[in-house]
Amino acid sequence: MDKLDLVIRSRRVVVSETVSSASVHIRDSVIAALGEWDEVPAQTLLVDAGDAVVMPGLVDAHVHVNEPGRTEWEGFATATRAAAAGGITTLVDMPLNSIPPTTTTDGFNEKLAAAQGKCWIDVAFWGGVIPGNTHELKPLLDAGVCGFKCFLIHSGVDEFPHVIESHLLEAMPELAALGSVLLVHAELPEPIENAIEKLKHCNPQDYQTFLKSRPRASENEAVKLMIRLCRETGARVHIVHHSSSDVLPLLKAAKAEGLPLTVETCPHYLTFAAEEIPDGATHFKCCPPVRERENREKLWAALADGVIDMVVSDHSPCTPNLKLLETGDFLEAWGGIAALQFSLPAIWTELQKRGFGLRELIRWMSDAPAKLAGLDKRKGRLAVGWDADIVIFQPEKEFKVVPEIIEFKNKLTPYAGMNLRGVVEATYVRGTKVYESGQFPADPIGVLLAK
Repeated sequence: MDKLDLVIRSRRVVVSETVSSASVHIRDSVIAALGEWDEVPAQTLLVDAGDAVVMPGLVDAHVHVNEPGRTEWEGFATATRAAAAGGITTLVDMPLNSIPPTTTTDGFNEKLAAAQGKCWIDVAFWGGVIPGNTHELKPLLDAGVCGFKCFLIHSGVDEFPHVIESHLLEAMPELAALGSVLLVHAELPEPIENAIEKLKHCNPQDYQTFLKSRPRASENEAVKLMIRLCRETGARVHIVHHSSSDVLPLLKAAKAEGLPLTVETCPHYLTFAAEEIPDGATHFKCCPPVRERENREKLWAALADGVIDMVVSDHSPCTPNLKLLETGDFLEAWGGIAALQFSLPAIWTELQKRGFGLRELIRWMSDAPAKLAGLDKRKGRLAVGWDADIVIFQPEKEFKVVPEIIEFKNKLTPYAGMNLRGVVEATYVRGTKVYESGQFPADPIGVLLAK
C-alpha cells in the first residue's frame, strides 16, 4: 500500500450520522480510509485532536465575493481566509455584485482570472439568469458553473437585472432540459412598493419601518409563483435565504408532492430577532429582513422537519459608508450582512439551545449545500474517496467577536461584540492545513472548481 500523507484522529469524529472515536487516513489529497482510533501506520504523520471534534469542512453555497469590480467590498483572498477561519472548506460564489456579473461565458472567464491564485479554500461558482441570456445557460454550464441564480426583484445592482414570469418561462424549460438548478431570490416587488408608499412619514431609523417595508407578502407570493413554475416546467428550484414562516406549510406540501424544490435559510434569520435590533443599526439590514422571534422559531422547526434543507451564510458585505451608520437610515442603507467567518459558531451556539447536535450541523451546513451545488461526490462528508476537507472544532469553547480576529475585508458585522460558542482550531483543504489558531500558511492552495 502507498504511504499515507497524514492521519487525523479524535475521540469525536463525525462520519455520516455517527460521532465516535476514529482515525481519518489521507493520501494524495483524498480520504484513503476511515480506521479505528489506534489504527495509525508506523512513520505516518499523526495529528491527534484529542477530544476536539473532527468533522467535514463546511460548504457555503451562498457567498458574494464581489471580485472583480467591487473588490473594495470583498475579494477572493479575504473572503476565503475568513471562510477557512470559520471552518468552511468550499464556497460557491454568487454571480452578482462583481463587475462583470457571471451571466456570460466572457464574464465567467473574467471572474476565473480574478480568482486565480488567491483562494485559501476551494471555490465553485453560480451563473446568473437575467432577461435575454437563456442562450448563455448551456455554455456557462459547460464552462463549469454549478447552476444559476435569479432575482424576482431589483437585485441592488443595475448590471444584474431581475426577471419576471415571462423570462422564467423561457429559462426554466432550458434549465430542466440541462438538468440544472435555479436559485431564486424570492421577493416580488409589488407588495414592497405598496408598503413603502404607506411608510413615507415613518422614521427610517426605526427597524420596524424597514421590516414593514419588506412585508412577508412579498416572499409569500414569490414562493407561490416558484412552486407553480417548478410544477409547470419540471425545473429544479432552490429558494435562497428564506425568511417568512408564513409559507412553510406550502413548501412542505410542495416537497410532499415530489416537486424538485429545496430551501435554505441563514444564520442571521436563526440568531437575531426584529424586536432586538436597535434603531439605526443598519449593519443588521438584509433582504429579506430578519423577522420576529416567533418567525425565527418556526424557521428552526422547519429545519428540524426537513422543510428547510440547509443553512448558508449569504455573506453580502459592502464598504462601511454604504451602511449609512451616521444617519442610520434603514431604507437607504445597503442590504447585506457580513458573517462568513461566524456562520459555524453562530449556528452552533443557537442549535444547542434547541436540542440539536453535530449530526444536524453537518447535515445542514456540509452535506446539503454540497448536494445543491453538485459537489456531493467529493465535498461535504468524511468518506473514502472524498476530498480530505477537515475541520478540527472545539464545540465547548467560547470566544468574543472582535475586529482583530475578523478576516473578511470590511469588519462591520452584526455579530460584533457577541460571545459565540464553538472555536475552529484548524482547517484542512484536501489534506493541507490552511488555518490553525489564527495563522495561515504562506501561500493559498485553494482550487477553482470549474471544468
